[in-house]
Amino acid sequence: MKLISLLERLEYTCLQGSTEQEVKNVIYDSRKVEEGSLFICIRGAVVDGHKFVPDVIAKGAKVLVVEEAVEAPEDVTVILVKDSRYAMAFISAAYFGYPAEKLKTIGITGTKGKTTTTYMVKSILENAGYKVGLIGTIEAIIGDKVIPAKNTTPESYVIQEYFHEMVEAGCDCVVMEVSSQGLMLHRTQGFIFDFGIFTNIEPDHIGPNEHKDFDDYLRCKSLLLKQCKVGIVNRDDEHFDRIIEGHTCSLETYGFSPEADLRAEDAKLVGGKGYLGISYHLKGLLDFHVEIDIPGKFSIYNSLTAIAICRHFKVSEENILKALKVAKVKGRIEMVKVSDDFTLMIDYAHNAMALESLLSTLREYHHTDWYACSGAEETVPKSAAMRWARFPASWQT
Repeated sequence: MKLISLLERLEYTCLQGSTEQEVKNVIYDSRKVEEGSLFICIRGAVVDGHKFVPDVIAKGAKVLVVEEAVEAPEDVTVILVKDSRYAMAFISAAYFGYPAEKLKTIGITGTKGKTTTTYMVKSILENAGYKVGLIGTIEAIIGDKVIPAKNTTPESYVIQEYFHEMVEAGCDCVVMEVSSQGLMLHRTQGFIFDFGIFTNIEPDHIGPNEHKDFDDYLRCKSLLLKQCKVGIVNRDDEHFDRIIEGHTCSLETYGFSPEADLRAEDAKLVGGKGYLGISYHLKGLLDFHVEIDIPGKFSIYNSLTAIAICRHFKVSEENILKALKVAKVKGRIEMVKVSDDFTLMIDYAHNAMALESLLSTLREYHHTDWYACSGAEETVPKSAAMRWARFPASWQT
């Protein structure tokens, strides 16, 4: 296709060459460049793509997208942009024919709950007859195709490629996890989410290679509410006012707060042999009783989020309740029945904060024989003493 078509939604300067140049493919990895490629020079944390200009020209690249002037033969078109990652998102969307415009797009961000909620949403919508694609921490699912994930939110080119494949596979919609890194690095640019969800925020991902401080982390996550049509936000989060500051979408809320548009009331712990769950009454925009086979207050939040999204798809109460009963995520509050007297709960508690939250949840049920295994690949010790000796005393329940 012609270069001018790939640049139609971008601000740019053509430093040399012609925007009528034919482009064979769009590449951001110099090792994959071939004759007729458009190569995007990305400034990474470790490597600067501009350094590979001589190499990609030798391989046949005919268009360079750059953030600074580079030397290139006259027959190579050079396009200057302010931010090449931002440009890549729009170029990729154009290259694949703007597939997001042919899907209902759902983006979920937050410190906790993204993965479980995406699978809940997928389960509810599929029970209602929709064909749903998924992009997340564990995998991408496109019809019958499952692709192991490298990042929670892939590069913008990969997102657009997945969207294109979903359209080809007959998907109606896509639900995806949106990380703070993904938002900061413009991976979700090039389209507007139909629904953007903010589950919660706590200090996380703060360090030299991620976010300099909590304020930066919050700012990046809040960008989602400037990249969606409808924003759905946890009203109970203590940072709620800062989360919604500057939002450009219509806004809905959920939670326990009486101010929430969709809220949980009369929450109760439920359980039996080998079973822990929670129930509550849904009030506000919808009104019915909900019971989930996953324990903990955070399960109420996850289900509220999923219901708040699926409400917009005209899903019936019956389909919602049926789907919430079967929605499970491998390694996320996963119940494994060993015998009539012993059930394992396996959870990918990837840090101290997550593990402490899980153990505190179990303690609420007043069981003394529950064992939480951090990491689905870990071998479970046989003796109770061994089970608990590995955790700090403050975490032992």
